[in-house]
Amino acid sequence: MAACFAVRTEVFVVEQAVPPSIEYDAYDADAVHVLAVGPDGAPLGTGRLLHGAAALAKTGSQEVGSLGRLAVTAAARGLGVGVALVRAIEAEAAGRGLTAVDLGAQTHALGFYERLGYTAYGPEFQDAGIPHRAMRRPLAGS
Repeated sequence: MAACFAVRTEVFVVEQAVPPSIEYDAYDADAVHVLAVGPDGAPLGTGRLLHGAAALAKTGSQEVGSLGRLAVTAAARGLGVGVALVRAIEAEAAGRGLTAVDLGAQTHALGFYERLGYTAYGPEFQDAGIPHRAMRRPLAGS
């Protein structure tokens, strides 16, 4: 958990100036956290999956997971770490019987998620002062 939080601090708090008071929330306690590490064991990226009651609060359905807090360190960008993290979170969601995954994408990252099969819906919204769009991807077999 400390390594996941260190990546999030580097990317969201330091780089993007998100206040720590909103970066870390009550959802962290029950979320499934994933961590990508390099060959030397250094953390490269992280993300989380909300499921159950937490997913219901975020997505409106307990059958739809919520992917969030996806962060890749500056040194690891462009290496496929983000793709690997998204796919790992989707695999976890599918393993829990979820039918789709939702996320709130920073608008500069829409193309990244679109290449992974996500479709934007709804209006642009602000989260931590950063423009976002909601996106969803159905999972195989749903």
